[in-house]
Amino acid sequence: MRWVRLTCVVFMLVLTCAAQKKRVAVFDFEYGTVQSSVAAVFGNNQDVGKGISDMLVQKLVQSGKYSVIERKALDKLLAEQNFSNSERTDPASAAKIGKMLGVDAIIVGSITKFGRDDKSTSLGGVGFGRGPFGLGGAKVKSSKAVCGISARLVDTSTGEILAAVTGNGESKRSGTSLLGAGGGSGGGGGGFVDMSSSNFAETILGEAVLQAVDLTATQLSGQASSLPTRKVEVTGLVADVSGKTIILNVGSKTGLKVGDKLEISHAGRTIKDPATGKVLKTITSKIGDATITEIDADSATAAFAGDTLPKVGDVAKTPQ
Repeated sequence: MRWVRLTCVVFMLVLTCAAQKKRVAVFDFEYGTVQSSVAAVFGNNQDVGKGISDMLVQKLVQSGKYSVIERKALDKLLAEQNFSNSERTDPASAAKIGKMLGVDAIIVGSITKFGRDDKSTSLGGVGFGRGPFGLGGAKVKSSKAVCGISARLVDTSTGEILAAVTGNGESKRSGTSLLGAGGGSGGGGGGFVDMSSSNFAETILGEAVLQAVDLTATQLSGQASSLPTRKVEVTGLVADVSGKTIILNVGSKTGLKVGDKLEISHAGRTIKDPATGKVLKTITSKIGDATITEIDADSATAAFAGDTLPKVGDVAKTPQ
């Protein structure tokens, strides 16, 4: 029995720690200042901002410090709201997007360095084609790859920049090109470069990128405790009832997120101002609790727990 109790205590501690993780969204990094370097390396424009963002998400999840929102949820909201690229990188605008997603903070940033940093000007061809990855047939005596990342952690409640970090990586190897050593066979010119692949990671450019991402992720993970605990006060109504599943007329715009619990109450008598007729207060009686299972900007689906089934018009509010 003692072991059972101990196991339960450990399990509850794990659940508590998981519940305390701050939720963040990572936006695609801006890479306009290095776009010409990207094209020189790969032979065409590649969205390295998205690639590095995805790598950063993976590292933050592995750190266990944050709960990171899925890319599809972020992309869906950005498409629905038609936010421009400039709005996505602006901390104030990005904070509004993050608030709509129901996250505590958003991470925005830019790529400041990407590509080569050596003295050679005789590059031969560009891109990578058949055979091992390389810049055509050109080789330099010593190739050096560099990557620089600048990232900002923004509070979605205030738009305040809580932390600004940088991560720089470099890799240098004799007798190889930027994408040489570690590249597999097969054509790659003109196609999408998977920056999370092992082939890319084994190149000197991949090593530089991974080093920069690791340093950035480590610094951001160290800032997790600086995020303020937000107390979200939500009041809404039950809009639909199907058995124990209910739909509420409040969503992520209010700061509500999946996993949150709300009290569900029947509305009773109302108290009005005798002079103006304005409703001063509505007396309610709690009938159960609802746990949010799905959410969008304007509505939420919840699992109801209670003896009396709710009905349309019942009040949903944050527990006091």
